[in-house]
Amino acid sequence: MAALIWANLFSVGGTDNMKKAIAVDFGGTSIKMGVTQGADILHKAEPLLTATYDSPAAIIKAMCTTARELLQRHPDAAAVGLGMPGWTDFHRGVLYQLTNVPVWNHEVPVRDIMQQALGLPVALDNDANCMAYAEWKLGAGKGLESLVCLTLGTGIGGGIVIHNRMLRGRTVSAAELGQTSINWRGRTGPFGNRGAIEEYIGNNEFAADAVQAYAAAGQARTPEQCTPYLLEQSARKGCPIAQGLYNSFAEKLACLIMNLMYAFVPEAVIIGGGVAKAGDLLFTPLQEKLREQLFPVHYEALSLKPAHFGADSGLIGAGLMAADYSEGLLSE
Repeated sequence: MAALIWANLFSVGGTDNMKKAIAVDFGGTSIKMGVTQGADILHKAEPLLTATYDSPAAIIKAMCTTARELLQRHPDAAAVGLGMPGWTDFHRGVLYQLTNVPVWNHEVPVRDIMQQALGLPVALDNDANCMAYAEWKLGAGKGLESLVCLTLGTGIGGGIVIHNRMLRGRTVSAAELGQTSINWRGRTGPFGNRGAIEEYIGNNEFAADAVQAYAAAGQARTPEQCTPYLLEQSARKGCPIAQGLYNSFAEKLACLIMNLMYAFVPEAVIIGGGVAKAGDLLFTPLQEKLREQLFPVHYEALSLKPAHFGADSGLIGAGLMAADYSEGLLSE
């Protein structure tokens, strides 16, 4: 039987001897910063509101100011880790374009600028890779040699570990799993790609489908009334429309995971984000849809797991990556 893990029954432990790091989890709405040590978040700063800055230089200056304040509290922090959405070049420390931040639309050598300003090693990577790094090192994927992490939110982020190495690709842009297709004649993605899965199961698309489904049943709902959490509550109260929406979501997500299993055969697929918090409401139909579509040897090899660190995975992953980078332990 494919293993379906509802809860993570291990405790992380033993992280107090790991190096501290200043960690950054960059979002389109806010920039979360803190001090991490292994899986522990020792301190969180007040979030920076992304929209208040008018240029990459202003954003970087604000991050450096907060980093210095955190260093005053934790002067033994050994490195800085940045998880940023968009196209990042881990090897060069460059961010080319920042998703959902219009003022950041050109190449910026973030790592070099911040290393010079702070005097510490800086590791820069895509935010979904940071989430995957946290889950691989200390979370739901601890001890595994290969895994795929999916984060379900406004878009679909991904990170892939193969043979104990992060898969980055020739252009350091691998694992953009939200842009992979589930329908060759489907909706057009942002790069002209047809059937991109995040055009079907992003939070906004999930809400739009819900509004349409309720309208067809003669019930008026707004997108604000159709968040993953509210739909989950309705489904658990027996609403057939909400239950059907989760089944449909699972069917679409299963198509992506099916493709990943045939391509990589990872030991586990780890799923995080708002919709994943629905637990069995998502995972039970997801497992059944995968059973229907996978060759038995692939299905038997599959382990579906919810992410262990939840909303803190990006921050923890950025800190872990930075600490390993400062010690020369980070595989490139």
